Amino acid sequence: MDAISVIRAKRDRAELTDAQIDWVIDAYTRGEVADEQMSALAMAILLNGMNLREISRWTDAMIRSGVRMDFSSLPLPTSDKHSTGGVGDKITLPLAPLVAACGAAVPQLSGRGLGHTGGTLDKLESIPGWRALLSNDEMMQVLRDAGAVICAAGDGLAPADKKLYALRDVTGTVEAIPLIASSIMSKKIAEGTGALVLDVKVGSGAFMKNLADAQELARTMVGLGKNAGVNTVALLTDMGTPLGLTAGNALEVRESVEVLAGGGPADVVELTIALAREMLAAAGVTGKDPETALRDGSAMDHWRRMIAAQGGDPDAALPVAREQQVLTAPASGVLTGLDAYAVGVAAWRLGAGRARKEDPVQAGAGVEIHAKPGAHVTAGQPLLTLHTDTPERFDYALEALAAPDAITIADGADFKPTPLILDRVS
Repeated sequence: MDAISVIRAKRDRAELTDAQIDWVIDAYTRGEVADEQMSALAMAILLNGMNLREISRWTDAMIRSGVRMDFSSLPLPTSDKHSTGGVGDKITLPLAPLVAACGAAVPQLSGRGLGHTGGTLDKLESIPGWRALLSNDEMMQVLRDAGAVICAAGDGLAPADKKLYALRDVTGTVEAIPLIASSIMSKKIAEGTGALVLDVKVGSGAFMKNLADAQELARTMVGLGKNAGVNTVALLTDMGTPLGLTAGNALEVRESVEVLAGGGPADVVELTIALAREMLAAAGVTGKDPETALRDGSAMDHWRRMIAAQGGDPDAALPVAREQQVLTAPASGVLTGLDAYAVGVAAWRLGAGRARKEDPVQAGAGVEIHAKPGAHVTAGQPLLTLHTDTPERFDYALEALAAPDAITIADGADFKPTPLILDRVS
């Protein structure tokens, strides 16, 4: 077996054999296949695609490149959620303790943000003392104590994916649906959860810009999960507008705590409850409804225990950026558009995100939203507040918000709100 023959096969639109897939993933992980050769293969996959058998075998080969976690010793069934990434997407933070409060264990392995999409670990690290890096034993202990854990994936989990993901990021192959699906599902299957709910984002702030592509990705991932024995469903949700009223790290933690306290923005509450119900149903757990767990304080109790178990202080004051600047409405009318991508880029440029994985982030940086599409606004009314520790970033962030479709104000006669949940795939 050699890399050139595998590259040529996919270049010429042939179906890769199980043996070819097993060999190329193993050889790339060991360094026998060079980055430039895997780059060529990734581009061939982007251009020519893979069928479900190929994607399933590719995913399995990446899982077998590392360890597979086992939660069978836990007394509760496990259920997890994965989002394909968006702007203001803080849903994991209230969702994990909420599902735990309703009777399932939630082992949530999360990541950091890159570019305009926020990262769950970056958000939680704005809580003083909180730790993302846990050993397997520590992870199991937090699950037993709090019912939920949110932490970083260890190096032993699907190492082939970690290596390939970094390569895709610099070779223009991130958008390949077979590679997106196998990347997500190799980690989630290796994680060992019994049930998985996928939140596939659709719109300007998401990787999938249109519903058809998102449906294809969702069907592929659900098929991969079921083939691996993981009960998997997907919700397709709107990411044309930011979720909630904040995009940033500490800002989103603050909003998540509001949701756990029984308040918070309506869209964040709606999606959190919908995903919680799906996670519980997928795990076969019946009993307390998530809406009840938000009202009676039990979800908040699990949040506090989870944060404390990972070294965080749930009562500590969250960081606040040193500088703020308000962006006002340029005209009166109905706010008909607030582009998620533009807001995400602004938050990133203010210091909430990173351009490279090694870049630091500012805990207090981000964008606070004062009006969502459908709201009547008057000229001069505050629309957004920008937060940063470094005021020289304001102009750069405002450039993103000055894009033609970033903020749209009209008479509103034809305005129709986009539903938050667009489709369900099972």
